[in-house]
Amino acid sequence: MPVPPPPADQDDIKDDYEFSRETYRNLVGKSNEAIEQMLNLAMQSEHPRAFEVLSNMLKNTSDMTDKLMALQKAKKEIQKKEEAASDKPALTQNNLFLGSTTDLQKHLIAQLKEKNVSASEPDVRQER
Repeated sequence: MPVPPPPADQDDIKDDYEFSRETYRNLVGKSNEAIEQMLNLAMQSEHPRAFEVLSNMLKNTSDMTDKLMALQKAKKEIQKKEEAASDKPALTQNNLFLGSTTDLQKHLIAQLKEKNVSASEPDVRQER
C-alpha cells in the first residue's frame, strides 16, 4: 500500500525551512567574502570609518549565524511536537458491552482478581 503524502502544511514547513536555511547560508558565505575585502580595505586605508563598517559587518554576520541556529532549534521543536502528536494512543469513547449483566459482572470480577483487589462476589445467578 503506498504511503499517503504528508499534509500540505508539513510540506510548506519543510520547504520554508530549506529555503530559509539555504538563504542564511548564502548570506553568511557572501558576508564572509565581504568581510575579507573590507578587512583589506580597512588595513590599507587605516581609516576609522572603515574599521567601524568592518565591525558592523562582523556583528551582522554573527547575527545571521545566530538566526541560522534558531531556525534549526525551531525545526527540532516542530518535529518534537509532530512526534508527540503521532505517539498519542487512540482515544476510545463510548464502549459498548454486548452481553448479559451476569457476563459483565463475571468479567469485572475477573479483572479485579487480576489486579489482586479483593472484591466480594455478588450473588450471580445463572441464566436459563
